[in-house]
Amino acid sequence: MKRIILVGKPNSGKTLLFNQLTGLKQKVANFPGVTVELKSGQFAGYQVVDFPGAYSLHTLSKDEQIAVEKLHEALLDDNTALIVCNLDATRLESSLVFGLQVQRLAKQHNKALIFALNMIDELGRFGHHIDTAALSKQLGSPVYAISARTLEGIAEFKTALQQDAAAASAIPELSDLRPDAASDLKQARQLAAEHGIKDTVVLKNQNRIDSFMLNSISGSVMFLLVMFFLFQSIFTFATPLMDAVESIIAYIAEVLTEALGPGVIHDFINDAVFGGLGSFLVFVPQIMVLTLIIGLLEDSGYLARAALICHRPLSYFGLSGRSFIPYLSAHACAIPAIMAARTIESPRKRLITMLTIPLMSCSARLPVYALLIAVFIPDIQYLGGLVNLQGIAFFALYFMGILTALMISLLLSRSDKIEPTATDMPFILELPTYRLPHWKPLLQRVLQSGKHFIYRAGPVIFMVSVVIWVLSYFPAGGDDLAHSYLGTIGHFIEPIFEPLGLDWRYGVAILLSFLAREVFVGALGTLFGVSNADENVAGLAENIQQDGLALGAGLGILLFYVVALQCVATVATLKAETGNNKLVIGVVVAYGLLAYLLAAITYNLIG
Repeated sequence: MKRIILVGKPNSGKTLLFNQLTGLKQKVANFPGVTVELKSGQFAGYQVVDFPGAYSLHTLSKDEQIAVEKLHEALLDDNTALIVCNLDATRLESSLVFGLQVQRLAKQHNKALIFALNMIDELGRFGHHIDTAALSKQLGSPVYAISARTLEGIAEFKTALQQDAAAASAIPELSDLRPDAASDLKQARQLAAEHGIKDTVVLKNQNRIDSFMLNSISGSVMFLLVMFFLFQSIFTFATPLMDAVESIIAYIAEVLTEALGPGVIHDFINDAVFGGLGSFLVFVPQIMVLTLIIGLLEDSGYLARAALICHRPLSYFGLSGRSFIPYLSAHACAIPAIMAARTIESPRKRLITMLTIPLMSCSARLPVYALLIAVFIPDIQYLGGLVNLQGIAFFALYFMGILTALMISLLLSRSDKIEPTATDMPFILELPTYRLPHWKPLLQRVLQSGKHFIYRAGPVIFMVSVVIWVLSYFPAGGDDLAHSYLGTIGHFIEPIFEPLGLDWRYGVAILLSFLAREVFVGALGTLFGVSNADENVAGLAENIQQDGLALGAGLGILLFYVVALQCVATVATLKAETGNNKLVIGVVVAYGLLAYLLAAITYNLIG
């Protein structure tokens, strides 16, 4: 299949254009370094490939290196029909520097190239217009004015794209085949001066807001408030949705189990399906709320400012301001966050960031936190319900994960075994303009996060729930859990967890949760469903309270999950990104032992 290659500088609307062409729902955000791997989709019989953003063919970061390497490979491929270079109309000079380099490279490989002049809606706000016909003539390649956000010019661009791809062999002659990067920069400045909007016009409003947002005092206070709001909202905004989901699950469970009547099938549906899988589904709204708030911060352009604010304090711990974005992304999922660390220019800081990302509390830990907080922390509300004690506890757990990551980063940065020969690169970050979120892809992303959470963890939890139910139900038919097959296995491993104040049921749930953290809740839901068949299947927190789990043991579990390395998929991603098996195994063992030690100390101190 013939290919259309989509390239451009970061934060230029490239991935949103890719989504509009292919109908896919890739992540779109307003900060540099989002796309760190190639994405592909279909358009009019062509395969469209979205490359990571790059500022130049002379690379600094790993994601730029990937983009340039793959671009060279694509230009050597006969199936590459057309190169589409996306330009940011509001920052024409910086876009054209890379665009002119790509154009020269495409000419050398006899490949057709067109320019998509994106974000023209932003120019419209300032009353500026670019003469694309004149710009196209001067560049020697077609230029199409579009807005991937408002869809302005998209229909015409799609038609032209098909025509240009079909006529890809007819490459216009360049009037001047520029010999070097210096001439590219010179021409980019000339073209931007002639056609682009003045920087002072674009930056006027941005600088006024940044004078507050980036101020050492007001910016720091604003950053702390934003972060507190992020984690507080997980409880405050998600609670009504969680209650609704819990009520629906409880109602369906009651109707189905009453219709089935007593027996093995009744017990299986009640304990394995609703006790295990149902207990996990209750927490999906929290994942969606977390994704929504992070998405708002991304799309508005605030995350890049947050990275800039964090650069100085993070540098003390051997990190970069760019480490902030993978760290925050890790609160949704560690796997893309580890890959996002490719945007960090310094190999040493990139490795330290990747090794400490698993200490960020990912969305898979949300169900564990929410369950145990509901058990031990009362729902006391402040400020008319905007702040509650459970949300504060949530914030404390996330803060502890961040603090632990920083402390370990500090230790690693002092070690001469972490990339000892690597040379640190300068911290360079483009500050995007402030923009209103593009609501459609943002809401799609929120829905996708919930679906992805269910599709990724749901099958694993269901299978684990079935296995646990079978092992715990037989041979006594659910009447004697302690002497079931699972009870026998659990009592064998129980001595490992006794120093943590936990019995074999919690030990089984913890071990199984290394498949996926959410399994802890599903496993306990199944186990308590079997042992408390008459209880409300959705009320797992109430069952744990009635079971009498000690406060020290419960807090120990929370600390264990804050520190212990995440699921096996995270370990596999770390291995793939670092290429060092010994290092990854060492991290898994070290974090596991530290988590176990913290849990044991907590239990023995509090009881």
